Formats: sequence, C-alpha cells, structure tokens
Amino acid sequence: MDLVSVRVITDDLARLVAFYEKATGIPADRATEDFAELRTPTATLALGSTRTVPLFAPGSARPADNHSVIIEFRVDDVDRVYENLAGTVTEFVREPTTMPWGNRALLLRDADGNLVNFFTPVSQAAKERLAR
Repeated sequence: MDLVSVRVITDDLARLVAFYEKATGIPADRATEDFAELRTPTATLALGSTRTVPLFAPGSARPADNHSVIIEFRVDDVDRVYENLAGTVTEFVREPTTMPWGNRALLLRDADGNLVNFFTPVSQAAKERLAR
C-alpha cells in the first residue's frame, strides 16, 4: 500500500493553490476549475473546491475546519521558506526552530487556517532517518 495524496477542501481554490505554489515553488496541475494537484516525487497535495464534496458524500467535508492534521513538506532550507513567506502568511505558529528529533521546522497556517509544517533534517540522526 502507498499513501499517494492528501486532499484539502476549500471554498477558495484559486487562493489556496496560489498559496501552495508560492510556499513550495511547485506549479499546480489544474484538472478542472474545482481541482488541482501539487505533485512531489513522494506524494501529492490535492486541493478540491467544496463543489467536489457531493461527488464523495454530501456534507462529508468542510473547508477551513481542520484542527487535527498537519500537512508536512520536507524542504532543502526551511529558513529560506520562512523568508519567502514572511509577507504572505498571516499566522506563523512557530518560526524556524530546531526540534529535539533533529529537524529544523517552521509551523504555519495556510490561507484556510490548516496547519502546515516545513522542515529540514539538520542532525545526522535526522538525515539518516529521513534519507531518500
């Protein structure tokens, strides 16, 4: 089994796509006006409009209502991501900090309030644990 994607539902697809394109530097593939994907070598972040929810089950997902999931991106330089987003992000939950497990991490909220963590392994143990 492979985890291939995480999907985020939003009321404003264009705004959320623009946020993730800026944050990651990855251009989104837009299949329709209601769906986009940002693909990395290991997984995909799918973004869907609330208009797609009834295709699965009416009322099964609500936008901007996440309180339990953190979307995570491994990046080459978390401090550079922080600098790139400094004028864009309205809520940095934690500025770049080296965590006890060896990752330098940046925690923020995206345009819909979802938690997003960008991290760079900095200790040798973290680098070995996360080797691709």
